[in-house]
Amino acid sequence: MKIMYNPVGVCSQAMELDIEDGIINKLVVRGGCPGNLFGLSKLVEGMKVSEAIERLEGIECGVKKTSCPDQLAQALKSTL
Repeated sequence: MKIMYNPVGVCSQAMELDIEDGIINKLVVRGGCPGNLFGLSKLVEGMKVSEAIERLEGIECGVKKTSCPDQLAQALKSTL
C-alpha cells in the first residue's frame, strides 16, 4: 500500500510510504533536514508499523509540539 502524507507544523513537506503486511518497506521524506530524515527513513524501513508508531509518537522538535518523527507516526496511524 502506498501512502502520501502531508506533514503539519514541521519543515518536511511530504512523506511517501510503502507498507506491506504491516511492515514499512520504504519511506521517502521531501523537504526538512536531509541527513536526519534520510537516517530516519533507513531506521524505520523493515520495521513494523505498530513499533514505529510506539517509538516515534510524541517526539517534539524544539518548542514545536510535533516533529518529523511524530508526523511520521501520525501518517502511520492513518494506515491502521
